[in-house]
Amino acid sequence: MNNNRIVILGAAESGVGAAVLAKKLGYDVFVSDNGKVHENYAAMLTARNIDWEEGKHSEEKIMNASEIIKSPGIPDKAPLIKRIKAKGISIISEIEFALRHTSAKIIGITGTNGKTTTTMLTYHILKKAGLNVGLAGNVGKSLAMQVAETTHDYYVLELSSFQLDGMYHSKINIAVLLNITPDHLDRYDYDMSKYVLSKFRITQNQTAEDVFIYCLDDKIIMEHLEKHPLKSELYPFSIKENPEPGGFITEDYLTIAMGDEPLTMTLDELSLKGQHNLYNALAAGITASALYVRKEIIREALSDFQNVEHRLEEVTSVRGILFINDSKATNINSCWYALEAMTTPVVWIVGGIDKGNDYEMVMDLVKEKVKAIVCLGEDNTKIHKAFDGVIKDIVDTESAEEAVKAAYRFGKTGDTVLLSPCCASFDLFKNYEDRGRQFKQAVREL
Repeated sequence: MNNNRIVILGAAESGVGAAVLAKKLGYDVFVSDNGKVHENYAAMLTARNIDWEEGKHSEEKIMNASEIIKSPGIPDKAPLIKRIKAKGISIISEIEFALRHTSAKIIGITGTNGKTTTTMLTYHILKKAGLNVGLAGNVGKSLAMQVAETTHDYYVLELSSFQLDGMYHSKINIAVLLNITPDHLDRYDYDMSKYVLSKFRITQNQTAEDVFIYCLDDKIIMEHLEKHPLKSELYPFSIKENPEPGGFITEDYLTIAMGDEPLTMTLDELSLKGQHNLYNALAAGITASALYVRKEIIREALSDFQNVEHRLEEVTSVRGILFINDSKATNINSCWYALEAMTTPVVWIVGGIDKGNDYEMVMDLVKEKVKAIVCLGEDNTKIHKAFDGVIKDIVDTESAEEAVKAAYRFGKTGDTVLLSPCCASFDLFKNYEDRGRQFKQAVREL
């Protein structure tokens, strides 16, 4: 074993970022991806003289690592991971690796639902307050890449349970836990308690100087906290009770009760609508207050925030069917996160120019959540090969309008139609923005 050798499994955003940081720190670095590496990432690795491979995992070049940084999309049950663990080689996440090498204040946000919106909203508030802040985790650029190439005083991180599972010694200064509902139980031996522990890893290593922001209305969170009290400063939020200090909703008002004077604003002033977004706004507002951002800034930011277009963007509901535009998901990792976030039966619109996707990565999520697949592309052979016999209803379409109408026929009240293509858009569209906008137009014309 080479004590200076770091091997990275997965050559997408997080893996390439980890490789760049490791190389800068003087490690002997090797990157291995079982699929095809996107040309942009391949160019970045080659330009920095980083050794890499695609389409395979060469174990003779992996098993001599002192430490391995694993993509969150690779399950612990994968045979290669089992062999690495049997050899006693440390396996961590890109986030864990990056946090070793920054002194920035870290805001980490997790939960089964609402992570992306709350992360983007928190980042928006802190940027508006003039803080030198980076955005990373499941959104933005790789944290490791930012640590390698920029200097931020704060980072806002969206953290999935899989990323948290690869974190051990790092600490989140302000940890936010939005909610916990049964999800991904196949990765946790169908044991809900293991999933709960995974989410609560966001609080590991916290001291009395750190902050934990959580939902008072979430029964699972509250039961865990009763059994496992924390040392951190606790700031709950609720739409049913009025915790102080904390955040709450009373009639038509949102209140952040922290410091001497509470921040109060009407719900009509909030840019994000819907009950789930009340929780997201409370969590982001408390986070900003814990960082002493002025109330006027928080109020203004909660009023003018716009969610990211084409990234889990809720378009509208038609006869009780929710349509979501995730056209920005041009790879299997992004699509995996989109499917993970779904809580209702999904009609999945997928397809385009395949970039070497391994659909096995999302197979468990598809089996669990997808009721029908609408292919949107000129060549859907690979999608059919992966999912024929797994999903009963699969149809082919060649325009956004045709795809939306087909998805609408499969859907019923309470379902979600998710455009999360996994693929580039250039076969039928100018780019992913064009695809997303044509999708939204077709939905509005139903």
